[in-house]
Amino acid sequence: MPQHRYPDPDIAAVYRVIYERRDVRHFLPDPIDPEIFSRLLDAAHHAPSVGFMQPWRFIRISDSAVRKDIHDLVEKERILTAKALNKREDEFMKLKVEGILECAEVLVAALCDRRDEHVFGRRTLPEMDLASLSCAIQNMWLAARAEGLGMGWVSLFEPQALKALLNMLEDSHPVAILCLGHVEKFYDKPMLEQEMWAGRKDINDLLFENTWNSPCR
Repeated sequence: MPQHRYPDPDIAAVYRVIYERRDVRHFLPDPIDPEIFSRLLDAAHHAPSVGFMQPWRFIRISDSAVRKDIHDLVEKERILTAKALNKREDEFMKLKVEGILECAEVLVAALCDRRDEHVFGRRTLPEMDLASLSCAIQNMWLAARAEGLGMGWVSLFEPQALKALLNMLEDSHPVAILCLGHVEKFYDKPMLEQEMWAGRKDINDLLFENTWNSPCR
């Protein structure tokens, strides 16, 4: 048994929160305890980052008018996305894709400005700043689920419009609108799987050995 292995109940809790995490769209309006909210932010801030650059920035949306403006941006993109889906337009329009007006907290997760100054780990892979921010978002997501809170990642927006709305610097970049809040219940399966939009692929179809498309033995 590995020397640094956690006790069995701790390991089980880690796997449980991974498998029970959901991209939530349905929220209750109850406020989040400030101490819990602080813990979620701290969990995000302890994510790994390439070159320890810590590129994540979070904008807390406390102004209801700004929240409404963000919702309007998402709704505009929702309609454009539906049209781009052609045959699946009607099916897509029936999906609930965000909970911006219902959730307790809205955060905009963004990449910081002046990222070109960070070369360590990014010289050939500049997108590693995005990978680092994604790790921070996932940390928050898992911590929220462990705290009994729901979180949803909304990506339906035009980045330049959101930047202008939030007075973001030109070389910063918004990546996600995060909805956080209490829920009546968590979905039994990912919502898009429940709604039969898509299904989970078999991991064996995604795992190769030595060369691309060479199945593992």
